[in-house]
Amino acid sequence: MQKTAIVIGATGLVGGHLNRQLVDSERYGLVRVFTRRTTGIDDGKLEEHLVNFDEIETWRGAIQGDELFSALGTTLKRAGSKEAQYRVDFTYQYDVARAAARNGVGKYLLVSSAGADPDSRIFYSRMKGELEEAVEELSFESIVIFRPSVLAGEREETRVGEKLGGLVLGALARFVPPVRKYRPVPGATVARAMIAAASRTGGPRVETYELAEIFSLAEDGTDGAD
Repeated sequence: MQKTAIVIGATGLVGGHLNRQLVDSERYGLVRVFTRRTTGIDDGKLEEHLVNFDEIETWRGAIQGDELFSALGTTLKRAGSKEAQYRVDFTYQYDVARAAARNGVGKYLLVSSAGADPDSRIFYSRMKGELEEAVEELSFESIVIFRPSVLAGEREETRVGEKLGGLVLGALARFVPPVRKYRPVPGATVARAMIAAASRTGGPRVETYELAEIFSLAEDGTDGAD
């Protein structure tokens, strides 16, 4: 039986690849997207909901499906403050996850970050770690967390700092082995790994994939390949 996928963060780097790969996958009969602006994808398998994440109480009942792919996020610069970034990266994602769990969605797949740690002194790492902790308490049957490093690929917005950081890390990773765990990873690779993980059964309730494992999982998963 074909699955129904739910996607938030659908217009971002990973989310954009998720949309296309999920639509192309025979495993899914419906891709239900909740987004603030249109994805621009015209396909009968994609059901687009334009929503206000600050008003989730008006649409939480529509968060129905088998698997929730959560790839929502922003930068401190774009958000304008730590409070605003926290609202997008933590509150919005947690609110959707909680609604999905209450609606009986079985599997939750989250794009977190390398270094995520609820006890970190670094705001971004602490925020990501807090989200991981919070969603693990929800009633999903299965939770899969991905911790990529710098994401590589074409975005609608320009992130100069992230692009420069990716170039530097990519260069260093060739010559400094310890840096390899922070090397850039294409958004398409993360999306492919998420879809591959979604089809797996029988593992622990909560699984966490670090960077090297994301690359490996993406190579194994051919169903959602570009």
